[in-house]
Amino acid sequence: MRHILMAAAGALAMTACAPEAGETAPAETKAENVALAETLADARRDEDRPRDEFRNPGETLAFFQVEPSHTVIEYAPGGGWYTRILAPYVNEQGSYIAVSFPPEAASPLGDEFVERVRGFAESFSATQSEGLGIPAEALPFHFGNAIPEELNGTVDRVLMIRMMHNLIRWGVADSEVEALHAALKPGGMLGVVQHRAKADAPEAYVDGNMGYLKQDELIAYFEGKGFELVDTSEINANPDDTADYEDGVWTLPPSYAKGDEDRETYAAIGESDRMTLLFKKAG
Repeated sequence: MRHILMAAAGALAMTACAPEAGETAPAETKAENVALAETLADARRDEDRPRDEFRNPGETLAFFQVEPSHTVIEYAPGGGWYTRILAPYVNEQGSYIAVSFPPEAASPLGDEFVERVRGFAESFSATQSEGLGIPAEALPFHFGNAIPEELNGTVDRVLMIRMMHNLIRWGVADSEVEALHAALKPGGMLGVVQHRAKADAPEAYVDGNMGYLKQDELIAYFEGKGFELVDTSEINANPDDTADYEDGVWTLPPSYAKGDEDRETYAAIGESDRMTLLFKKAG
C-alpha cells in the first residue's frame, strides 16, 4: 500500500513540475520530486492524507518551487498539517522555521485562544519533534513581531496558507507581511493560498470576517508591500463553492459551521475555492 501511495504522490508532484514536450527534466528536479513524493507518502501523514484531495500539497509545493535545500518559513502552522510535509522535506539539506501571528492579535477570538497561541512558543517545537522524529532545535518557532534579526535576508520561501483573511480582520496584516518580507532573501518567494471570494462580492463580505478575499485586491496588496507577482494557479480552485454563505467559509468542510444542517450539501461542495499565488521579493 505504501508503495502505491508513493507512486501516486510521485506522479502528482512530477506532473506539476513536468517539462514541456521535447524537454528533459534536470536531474536535480527529478530528485526533488522523488523526495517530495516520499514525504507525502510517509506513514506519519496517514491521518492528514484524506485532505490532500482539497489541499493538493504536491502540486502546491511544486508551484511554489520549494526545494529540499531551502530555508522555509511556514506562517501560522496551527496543528502542523503542512509542517508534517515541509519539515521532513527540508530537514536534511535546508531549514524549517515556524512563524505565527502575535498572540494578542487574536484577541477577537477570546482569551482562551490567545493563551493557546501564546503556548505555541513553548509547545510547538517539542510537539512536532516528538511526532516527526526531528530534533526540536531544527523546528524553531517565532512570533512575527519577534523574528530574530539575524534571520532577515536568509529565507528562500515563505508559505502563507489560508491566513490572510485573519491578518486583515485582526488589523495586523501590514506588520506581519513586512516582517516576512524582511526575512526573505532578495528574490526569495512568498506562496499564498487563500479562500477566494467572487469578483463581484460586496465589500462588506470581503473584509476578512467571512474568510474570503478578492484575488485582484490581494495581489494589489502584496504588490504594495514590495512583492512582484510571479504566477497564479488554479491548483486549489473549486468552482462548486458559491462563496456567499451567511456563516462564511466555515460553512464548508471541515468546519461545518451549521452542524448537521444541510451537511450533505456542503460535503458535496467540498472545501473552499482557493486562489494560489506566487510572489517574489522585489529588488
